[in-house]
Amino acid sequence: MNTSRRMQYLKAVSVSAYIVFLLLPIYWLLNMSFKNNQEILSTFTLWPTDFTLDNYITIFTDPSWYSGYINSLIYVLMNTVIAVSVALPAAYAFSRYRFVGDKHLFFWLLTNRMAPPAVFVLPFFQLYSAFGLIDTHIAVALAHCLFNVPLAVWILEGFMSGVPREIDETAYIDGYSFPRFFLRIFTSLISSGIGVAAFFCFMFSWVELLIARTLTVTDAKPISAVMTRTVSASGLDWGVLAAAGILTIIPGALVIYFVRNHIAKGFALGRV
Repeated sequence: MNTSRRMQYLKAVSVSAYIVFLLLPIYWLLNMSFKNNQEILSTFTLWPTDFTLDNYITIFTDPSWYSGYINSLIYVLMNTVIAVSVALPAAYAFSRYRFVGDKHLFFWLLTNRMAPPAVFVLPFFQLYSAFGLIDTHIAVALAHCLFNVPLAVWILEGFMSGVPREIDETAYIDGYSFPRFFLRIFTSLISSGIGVAAFFCFMFSWVELLIARTLTVTDAKPISAVMTRTVSASGLDWGVLAAAGILTIIPGALVIYFVRNHIAKGFALGRV
């Protein structure tokens, strides 16, 4: 009994230490966001001794800062909607039909996700320059589809393959057209998969920097690019940068909160 209790105690201590280790960088970032530069650079403190909200006020009152968050949210949401909308019929085709080269095509889609974004920066820049799409939200949203659509297809195909084909046949016998069946019945059966795919599309588009920074100048510049402008003659503005980092974490945390149940089902089905 004592051995069992010791094992439980060690497990609890190990899990607690691991959680603290994971949350420590976030806490330290939050701690820095309530300090001024002088305190950050001069002393080591576990909490702010001269608490200030000036860093957050700077972000919410400076258009060059808060517009970065707005721009990022616009193209990320656009990309999520486009990627999931395109991936749904593609994943259905891969899960329900067999055609020549289907496995090769499916693997080719995944290779686009494996390739680093730097490979596609120059082609995207030249293509969008020719069509006058540089510094627009739709340019970044479409560029991110290159790696988000394959990911969404791969996730959704796994969920769709878990739905029995008899449901499709029964719906056709009952007189459902394919669009009606797909939108009203089939999508409700794979709602967890749609939530998981939307989550990963959102997160990958939100954190991507190279393509978003290359295809934007001023009007659609994302927050990740704006954060690089904190360098001045006096050095880095650490407090504002920390506050911007905290505000950058919030959208992802909110998305995780709302789709947490779908992500859990995705892990259970082995597609996440």
